[in-house]
Amino acid sequence: MKVYSKQTVQHVNATLEECWAFFSSPRNLQKITPETMGFQITDFDEKNMYAGQIIQYKVSPLLGIKLPWVTEITFVKENSYFIDEQRFGPYVLWHHKHFFETTQNGVKMTDLVHYALPLGFIGRIMNTLIVKNKLKEIFEYREKKVNELFNAK
Repeated sequence: MKVYSKQTVQHVNATLEECWAFFSSPRNLQKITPETMGFQITDFDEKNMYAGQIIQYKVSPLLGIKLPWVTEITFVKENSYFIDEQRFGPYVLWHHKHFFETTQNGVKMTDLVHYALPLGFIGRIMNTLIVKNKLKEIFEYREKKVNELFNAK
């Protein structure tokens, strides 16, 4: 199994508390996800993130085909980081770490995703042709939306 990684860093013009309040609320995920993903939360307990929380979604990453995706928030350190892991969905492995650090100008937000695809050699080809570009597109969209929400002040 080939494991890939994707890291992004973004500076946010907000306090650590403002940044944490926004990103630790599953309600805000749809605001920073491209509409083309067909992202829809189908079940969660309406609480801010906590270790053990299960969130269920539907996503349409390709050709409008709706897929179920279930993640668990596995670790949370308030105002510092949280980790979500796929429990059911399109990846063999999805481990996403979100870090928040205070800087002189606001907050440095770092995302680090490790992921693996099914189907061996075919999965590696799919990553090269589609998946890594789709993830790049998703994170670029997120950067744009975060800039609109926090950095356009």
